[in-house]
Order: sequence, then structure tokens, then C-alpha cells
Amino acid sequence: MIHAAIKPDLDLKNEVSDFKRRRIREEACGLFYEMGYERTTLDAIAKRLKVTKPFLYKHYDNKGELLYEICRTGIALSLDAVSAACAQPRTATERLQGLAESVLGVIFEYQKFIVVYTREEKNLRPEEAREIREQRKLFDHQLAELLREGDQTGEFKISDPLLTANTIGGVITWIALWYSSDGKRSKLAILTHALEMISTIVAASQPLHSRSVLPEQPANLSAIKSGIAKRGGADE
Repeated sequence: MIHAAIKPDLDLKNEVSDFKRRRIREEACGLFYEMGYERTTLDAIAKRLKVTKPFLYKHYDNKGELLYEICRTGIALSLDAVSAACAQPRTATERLQGLAESVLGVIFEYQKFIVVYTREEKNLRPEEAREIREQRKLFDHQLAELLREGDQTGEFKISDPLLTANTIGGVITWIALWYSSDGKRSKLAILTHALEMISTIVAASQPLHSRSVLPEQPANLSAIKSGIAKRGGADE
């Protein structure tokens, strides 16, 4: 009976701690995006959150730990979108279209995380950078396997699936670096153009066509931002 009474309090305490860490991470990501990692200080993060620097130290040991979790979030969001698209019981062409739509959807919704992960990975510790690179390899290899399947079925014409996967990944990731919600091009226009480029790259027998609206993000994506540090046994 005592344990049953205590457990809800413990759960609430963990939820509050998770919320605080998530808010710190989000504001730090915003500042890294705006100012760059090296120019952003913990004082600036504390000021943005209207808290003290000791408050930050209760949840993160240093600025580098924040960058690490932000990078893990960025690659995990993309990797989950790829995995979900590749697992669909559809043709290779349909899965490639769904993959592009899902990853671009992640970029539009979580652009700051994707940009910081792409731009600031160089500031990670060597072992952390290796982990992120391994996760990115999973992204490339899953996409390459999809392209290889499409080549075997005659839907695509590809001589080097992995190199082609790297090229497509580069095309999609580059969009995160220049996209602006205030820009002249709509999300749908960008998606349409990206699909046209990908169709050309894979020499698709049936061109990839955009939908009239962007697909909804997989339900688990919202959980990634709040629970990313739980992966690999990290404390969130």
C-alpha cells in the first residue's frame, strides 16, 4: 500500500524533470540555430528561459551535453521517419515517395534540430560524433536497401544504391539549411520539386508525385523529442 501511494509522486517528479530538460533543450537548440554553438553561452540560455545558471546545471552538466542530445534528437527524428516509410507494405516507388514526404515533414516541423545536428556535429566529442555518424549510416543504408529493391523490380535504374542514397539524403537535408516559413515557396511546392529531383536521380519508371497536402507525422515522432535521452540508457 505504501509503494502504491508513493509511485504516482515519483512518476510526477520524473515528468516534471523531463519537462524541464525538454524546455532547456528546445531553447538551447533555438539559440544554437540563431547564434551558433560556439557563440551561445549558458548565461544566454538561462536568460532566454528566465532562470538561473545553477538551474541549468541541475539538469545538464555542460553545454556540450545539450548539443549531444540535440544532435541525437535531430538524427532520431529523421531515422524514425525513414524506418516507418520503408516498413510500409507498398511498392518501392510508393515507399520512396512516402519517405521523402515524411523526412521533409520532419524538416519543416523540427528544422532547428535538423540544422543544428547538421551544422554543429563538428563540436561533439569524438565518441559522440561517432555515435551520430553510425545513426546516419543507418539512415543511408535503409534508404539504399529500398533503392536496391526498386532497381531489382525495374522501378528504378541505379548503379550504386548507397551513393544514390547519400545523394538523395543530401538533397533533402540541404532544404533544412535554406527553408524559411516566411519564404516565397510553400511547403507543397518544395516537396513537389524535391520529388521531381529524386525521380530524376533514381530514373524512376513512374515519377513520384506529391499529394495535395503533406502527410501527418508518425505519432511517435512527438515522443522522440521528450524521450530521446532514454535511448542508449541515458537519463532523461
